Amino acid sequence: MSTESFLNLKTAQLRLIAAVADHGQLQLAAAELAMTQPAASRMLAEIEKTVQAPLFQRGPRGMVPTLIGRVLARRARAMLQEMRDMAREVEELREGRGGLVRVGAVTGPALGYLVPAIRQVKATSPEVEISVEVAPSVQLLRELAAGHLDFALARLLPEFDSKEFDLLPARDEIVALLVRRDHPLSRAPRVSLPELAQYEWVMQERGAPIRQAMEDAFGQDGRPLPRNIVNSSSLLLMIALLSQTNAIAPMAEEVAALVMEEPVGAGFAVLALDRQIRVSPYFLLSTRGRVLSPVANRLRVLVQAELSGRG
Repeated sequence: MSTESFLNLKTAQLRLIAAVADHGQLQLAAAELAMTQPAASRMLAEIEKTVQAPLFQRGPRGMVPTLIGRVLARRARAMLQEMRDMAREVEELREGRGGLVRVGAVTGPALGYLVPAIRQVKATSPEVEISVEVAPSVQLLRELAAGHLDFALARLLPEFDSKEFDLLPARDEIVALLVRRDHPLSRAPRVSLPELAQYEWVMQERGAPIRQAMEDAFGQDGRPLPRNIVNSSSLLLMIALLSQTNAIAPMAEEVAALVMEEPVGAGFAVLALDRQIRVSPYFLLSTRGRVLSPVANRLRVLVQAELSGRG
């Protein structure tokens, strides 16, 4: 018998093979499938003609699968389960309850807006696979343009063409100056940038938005950045240095709040700076013309709602 003959078996025939093997009686199998017994008998005869072999031995105690019958019944159950799983996955994808989402964000928005949206999706659709890349805007824009991300919370940089993206203005970030709780200035009601120049700093490399915001803030006072700086974008390294020294680390408010609050840790404080330092605004970006999957669009809508609710 050729392989093509087996491929011609219909779903109803697979169900009948599995049902007869399970019940051992044609009458019970027919009842399960809402068929008459004569119709089930004719269908079973057609299957045996197709496979050119008997599938069951008829006896006084019921129908016992032959060797070929056992193989077909086992395969039929597996195929039927695969078809049920396929139907479920398609339905979940159609309704936005399943599938894969790849999203990127700079650190502050990732914590402040993306995490709450992800929690909402996972609360109702735990099977959704969500991949998050937290990186600088330049890397996120490259990934987005290459089609590796569904959408991103990032800044639109001059070297990228804005016409390539659908963008929704989000908001700008406010810089917090994080120190260890017993830092000499942690309890001061107000501090100025000149007072902070003597301390060690930990901040992102040149060109990073928060680093640029700090350079601009010092520049407005006619002062250069402090010379005692450790350059790093690693949050873990920043935390380690802050906990062991009197260093100061500028970071997004959302990141500072996470570091300060339980259960992550409460050994830090934010300095009461006498001015507000803001970083250039970021956007909710997606590649123009790209149709998002239902689940990716669902997550994007939730992120947009978070942004609107706290704007």
